[in-house]
Amino acid sequence: MRTLTRVGALTVVTAAGHLTFAAQVPRPSAMDWTQFGGPGRNFVVETRGLATTWPTGGPRRLWSRALGEGHSSILVEGDRLYTMYRPLGLMSMLRRSQEEVIVSIDALTGKTVWEHSYPAPTAGLDFQYGAGPHSTPLIVGSRLFAASSRKEIFALDKLTGRVIWTHDLMEEFDAPPPGRGYAPSPIAVGDTVIVPAGGAGQALMAFNQRTGAVAWKKHDFELSPASPILITLDGQQQLVVFGGAEVLGLDPATGDLLWSHPHKTDWGLNISTPVWGADNLLFLSSAYNSGSRVLQLSRSGARTAVKELWFNNRMRVHIGTVIRLGEYAYGASGDFGPSFITAVNVKTGEIAWRDRTFARSQFLYADGKLIILDEDGALGIATVSPQGLQVLARAEVMAETSRTPPTLVGTRLYLRDRKTLVALELGQ
Repeated sequence: MRTLTRVGALTVVTAAGHLTFAAQVPRPSAMDWTQFGGPGRNFVVETRGLATTWPTGGPRRLWSRALGEGHSSILVEGDRLYTMYRPLGLMSMLRRSQEEVIVSIDALTGKTVWEHSYPAPTAGLDFQYGAGPHSTPLIVGSRLFAASSRKEIFALDKLTGRVIWTHDLMEEFDAPPPGRGYAPSPIAVGDTVIVPAGGAGQALMAFNQRTGAVAWKKHDFELSPASPILITLDGQQQLVVFGGAEVLGLDPATGDLLWSHPHKTDWGLNISTPVWGADNLLFLSSAYNSGSRVLQLSRSGARTAVKELWFNNRMRVHIGTVIRLGEYAYGASGDFGPSFITAVNVKTGEIAWRDRTFARSQFLYADGKLIILDEDGALGIATVSPQGLQVLARAEVMAETSRTPPTLVGTRLYLRDRKTLVALELGQ
């Protein structure tokens, strides 16, 4: 039995025996996946015990469930999953649903715990390459932060789905329309949550996590779909933001600009998230008549210096994740034609190899292995090195277009395509 409660636009669905209200909110463990890109926001996770061979049908399927359109990644905290979707139904074949849903799911069964639905009209949005929501939520303490396709920012109670506060960036702050649908994922710094917004003097906005009050808003640069990251440069924390024509470093406490460097892309479509290395090298890659470059950052007093080590257009990561291991970065290079898994030396820009075993892919790295999900629904596990890609196992696991990065917690893998959410067991 389920209990359905409606309060205004809020829909809370409880599955009997699955929703527990605790006096204390559990702290995330090191294995939880509470933000875009996982614990380090870089799609690299610490785990052990992944199998290197699979049965003919692929890894053991624990459960699957209908979900809906969207490219929002799967968050995992304890026995709960969180993501976003646009409902599917008979009428969606003629006209897409005009609402979006933020959902909490039981990780053991795939059953809905609660849902928060809100109006999300498609008018004015270009969804020809797939409908939103595209942004991935963020868990901080007892709150879940999420961004809609139409630039609405929500703060919810993660246990119940109750709305704590919300802002409509277009309605309240005159932010420009999001075109193909808002895509950047929010990031937490201190007691604020920071989101790209757009508009005069508010390219970035920081909101108080508890109250939703504006902490700061600054800058006029063009936005891109990429999600911001935090880096530490010689002891200083910096927020790195991929704009439409440049990459920028900011003081996350104040929003003040620390540095910027050009990275021009057609239509401002810098999509793949930058990758930071312990050697103070920042790797960037884009499609749309752009390419890859590496910036070397250094600090002298209060000043950050930026030196470009190289640029080439031989590696152009379109929508995928990039994994850096040692002196090499690995990503799927290609615009709208074939997309090859490519290895590039981050110090020199030299291409080590290309491999066309998979279609355009998303990656994560764990247990010394690369986990690959291509847009045709093929899943693979491989070892990777400057010498090449060695595929250990491969299976067709998803039926629809799959462009959302996988989520791995322990040995359990969560995947979604444009209709379905799947949980797989990758352990030995």
